[in-house]
Amino acid sequence: MTVFDATNCILGEGPLWHPERGELLWFDIVGKRLHSASRQWDFREMVSAAGWVSRDDLLIASESRLFRFNMETGAEETLCTLEADNAATRSNDGRADPMGGFWIGTMAKVEAKGAGAFYRYYKGDLRKLWGGITVPNAQCFAPDGRTVYFSDTPTHQVMRVALDADGWPAAEPQVALDFTDQGWYPDGAVTDVAGNLWIAFWGRGCVEGYTPAGEKLASFDFPCPQTTCPAFGGAGFSQLYCTSAARDLTDGNTANGQTFMTDTPVKGRAEARVLL
Repeated sequence: MTVFDATNCILGEGPLWHPERGELLWFDIVGKRLHSASRQWDFREMVSAAGWVSRDDLLIASESRLFRFNMETGAEETLCTLEADNAATRSNDGRADPMGGFWIGTMAKVEAKGAGAFYRYYKGDLRKLWGGITVPNAQCFAPDGRTVYFSDTPTHQVMRVALDADGWPAAEPQVALDFTDQGWYPDGAVTDVAGNLWIAFWGRGCVEGYTPAGEKLASFDFPCPQTTCPAFGGAGFSQLYCTSAARDLTDGNTANGQTFMTDTPVKGRAEARVLL
């Protein structure tokens, strides 16, 4: 394990390896900032997740909207609002699906129970999929795009849902992985080329791999407890990156909130392009 970036994010989240730029991007939600290894971009409100549209353009989720952002010029274009009439909520975890859609969760800024929801944006259409969510996380997809995984973190469970040919839910959610007995909190997640899930666990300082059937594959430890979200990148997509959070930690650990990288024998895959 190495420290990829020593910036101490208050709430690091949403790492995205941009396949055309060949670089990692990530957010500090509370800091209202998008990071890369060489620069940063500040925003007027909290930002949490992104999908790539082109080499220079991202779709970014914020407290109140989804917007197109050009990393070279700083130009912004609102695509749609996202709970803009509710100042108590913000966006959280999000990821593009293999069909070109973008999944995003919302939650209360104070983590009020059931105040959030999961949404999907697809070719200009934003639909609310499930409400009553407390902390939305772990949206990731089977390589063929016909299954989505997600978590409401306080439930200790990762759910799966079958998707139709356009990427919309075609069934009711079912439990895929259950960590209730262990009391573990699944946070962000990503799938590898074989369809296995790699999950960051809040409070455990690790990313663990599981098959869709629930068999544990491996564990990668990081030097801070609040690991938030993994991403595969680098040559061959075999490097595992992980963001973390320093929020509410007073132990003096200088690693809290940093972004980490470790080489793995796992082969990840490029994130899908968002189709606007």
